[in-house]
Amino acid sequence: MKGLVLIAVSLILALAGCSSQDSSQEQHPWVDDDVSFDADGLTIHGTYRHQKDSGPAPAALLISESGPTDRNGDNAVVGPIGNMKQLAEQLSDHGVASLRYDKIGTGKTGLGPYRPNDVVSAVYTKGADAAVRFLADQAGTDKARISVYGLGEGTVHAMTLATEATPGAPKIHSLGLFQPLPGRYLDIITSRVRGDASPQTLAAWLAAVDEIRTKGTVPKDLPEGLGAIVNPGNVKAVVETDKIDPVVLAARLPAGTPVLLTCSDTDSQAKCDALKPLIDALRHTALKVVELRGVNHVLHDDPSDSIANLTKPGPLSPQLVTALDAFVGQ
Repeated sequence: MKGLVLIAVSLILALAGCSSQDSSQEQHPWVDDDVSFDADGLTIHGTYRHQKDSGPAPAALLISESGPTDRNGDNAVVGPIGNMKQLAEQLSDHGVASLRYDKIGTGKTGLGPYRPNDVVSAVYTKGADAAVRFLADQAGTDKARISVYGLGEGTVHAMTLATEATPGAPKIHSLGLFQPLPGRYLDIITSRVRGDASPQTLAAWLAAVDEIRTKGTVPKDLPEGLGAIVNPGNVKAVVETDKIDPVVLAARLPAGTPVLLTCSDTDSQAKCDALKPLIDALRHTALKVVELRGVNHVLHDDPSDSIANLTKPGPLSPQLVTALDAFVGQ
């Protein structure tokens, strides 16, 4: 009889819990609102995913990868990917609201008052700063529980926000650094050239790096392939991006900040060995490093590391989801 009573009580409690959760979802359903905000004269458009008419709750800003990548993680050159939309939905499963946005030059945001050659790293940082301030101003945001999740180059802007000390800047509670940049932009390219190019090509590239950093110009006779990476049309942006050292930014983060960092054995852009200096610079934070296996740069399971497979439909890697599930409550 005691066993039957315990089972009955357990069932009642379980049913009561389900009813409460269902009731909460009915009263405060998750909605995706189209929003916009200003960043130094540029109107940025995005999606604010939150529970309608609920009280203050944890909230996250999502910053997508470099290049023409929009709020959902879709790239104008590569194609639809959707990983940032998937991340937003995963976070909402844990009661975390989120803001993702079309960076300058993408989606509904476009270029606004800027010319293409004027779009440098600082412009992206201004957009991220405006976005996190907009998120902090929402009635549904718990200002003590604001996190920022970035992918690739987005991690640089995430760390910049977490070290921001200007008046009114929201305090960043935690950071998700997914497949982050391991170092300065031109150093990353140099590492790849060393591994793939001939001695003559490497010598030409090293001379170009010196010219870019000392004069802000680029040689006209760069070998084919390298000229697509840096050329007179984008050298200004390259110079500004190269000034940013992720390792230096990491060292400036407030001590004890919860940080989730991922790397992958099959992501040539974020190999775990290459990220060691960055990881070492984060040791003063509450750091959790997750070494993914067979996961590509857009956080999907795919050991090929092929650009052609980036748009292949699929969910976020279960490895990432497991790590995220354990991290969001910190």
